[in-house]
Amino acid sequence: MSVAIRLTVNGERHDLTVGATETLVSVLRDRLGMTGTHKDCCMGICGSCTVLVDDRPVSSCLLLAAQIDSQSVRTVEGLERDGSLSPLQEAFLTFGAVQCGYCTPGFLMTATALLEENPRPGRAEIVEALKGNLCRCTGYKKIVEAVEAVANG
Repeated sequence: MSVAIRLTVNGERHDLTVGATETLVSVLRDRLGMTGTHKDCCMGICGSCTVLVDDRPVSSCLLLAAQIDSQSVRTVEGLERDGSLSPLQEAFLTFGAVQCGYCTPGFLMTATALLEENPRPGRAEIVEALKGNLCRCTGYKKIVEAVEAVANG
């Protein structure tokens, strides 16, 4: 069974026919070429597939593409503006919050949602917001510091 959907990804409208069991992460990666969104655990545990749907962070591995008809999706590719990295992306580089990079897109999207909702979160709020994203390399300290740096201007 196929379902026709219309969605906006990073400001660009797409009319697609998707399978009833096709996940958002698969559509983004395999159909739209948005490979910055990573597919890892496929159980909604690791956070590497986090994207923003109508400005809310979601695990795109758990969300069926058919469920997001008429909604707006932002991926890590949508963070840059006019060829420049976002302040949060710059902070991740400055603070060394990127090592292997596999988890980075999910952390960036989750932190982006947090900072858009609360531009000045404290450390505890940052840690709480990021708890659904797993990193096997950095130990989280540099990631939290990067988000704090953007929050503190």
